[in-house]
Amino acid sequence: MPKFSSFLTLFISLSALTLSAADPTATAFSYEQCLGSWRPYPVPSSTIESPDSLSPIFINHVGRHGSRFPSSPNSTFALMRALQRADSLNTVTPDGRRLLDLTRYVAQRADNYWGALDSLGMAEQRGIASRMFISYPDLFINGSVYAVSSYSPRSIMSMYSFTHQLSRLNNKIEISTSSGRSASQLLRPFDLNSDYIDFIRSKVWETPWSDFADSRISATPLRNILGKDYPLSISDTRDLAIDLYHFLGGLPAMGINIDISQFLSLDDINALWSVYNLRQYLQRTASVLSSAPADIASPLVLDIIRSTDDAINGSSDVTIHLRFGHAETLLPLFSQLRLRGAFYLTNYYDTVAQHFKNFDIVPMAANLQIVLFKAQSGAYYVRFDLNEQPIPLLPNDDRIYLPWSEARDYMIRCLPLYDQP
Repeated sequence: MPKFSSFLTLFISLSALTLSAADPTATAFSYEQCLGSWRPYPVPSSTIESPDSLSPIFINHVGRHGSRFPSSPNSTFALMRALQRADSLNTVTPDGRRLLDLTRYVAQRADNYWGALDSLGMAEQRGIASRMFISYPDLFINGSVYAVSSYSPRSIMSMYSFTHQLSRLNNKIEISTSSGRSASQLLRPFDLNSDYIDFIRSKVWETPWSDFADSRISATPLRNILGKDYPLSISDTRDLAIDLYHFLGGLPAMGINIDISQFLSLDDINALWSVYNLRQYLQRTASVLSSAPADIASPLVLDIIRSTDDAINGSSDVTIHLRFGHAETLLPLFSQLRLRGAFYLTNYYDTVAQHFKNFDIVPMAANLQIVLFKAQSGAYYVRFDLNEQPIPLLPNDDRIYLPWSEARDYMIRCLPLYDQP
């Protein structure tokens, strides 16, 4: 009998290991990657060198605000309340006590600064501005800069951090800035577009997301801090585990670097990241549920086309056009243009994490730069740079430099029929 018992235990252990290893949807990303869209901007290792045969004449830049304090206190205080309750029930663990102290510190440090751009976010924008200036000095000396931001204070401060750095590098640069709700159609269409608002309110996305979340989220990280006897319902587990992830994931963006592994194992943070990643995918990009999340970017696509045309035909003296918005600005734009890594259609939501990774496409200060070049022949070409790395625009075509006419036609075809000029 003991031999049979030992064999049975070994069989169960090996079976569980085999099932886990065979799971094609499991991810093993690093802790930094699992910060997702809260990941501080990954600084490129080198600037891009353009062919001598092409002269840059214009840049369209669409960027996200830089690293910031948590956008709201909700997750911090929800986690704090649970830890305080565990403390009063005498179930809290030593890790839980350390985490409780951390929530109190964050609440104190972020008081009156929730959602505000912090010093890291300002530095990210200054770095992007500096690299743009170094790579394209003639565009700043012989032209002018126009910048616009959403009415969000962190976007406005991102714009000013960027343009202030440009003026420090050369105070003769002509720079004009604008911000406010008049820019919302381009930079905050998720507040205005009725089709998109109806899609979100319909909650058609909520059932697949909830089902996936319940299949991925484990109570283990919560038990490790609240204690094994702390009362947790299924819904409490999901909500509080996501609060734990929100809280820990947002710390590096506000300049607090801790060892997240003391609270979340690599498997745990991968699971929680995949849940949040799927929510962004369903709410902010085209999916089999609806194209509405991507279609809201149509006015922005048309504005990029128009401003590039203006640069070509000489109807504008602007050589750098800067726009500052949000992850919710960029994700629809990237999806509308079918950029690689930002556009994926599937009925199998457990495969999304392999094809759509928010940490690659919309970290803090994420940006898309569309650089217009003029060839010696007089022809015009464009290059698309995602987070300062060249990417192919066309599906199944690896060309980095495209004739503007070809890129323009493609961008128009990406638009819904009712928005095509």
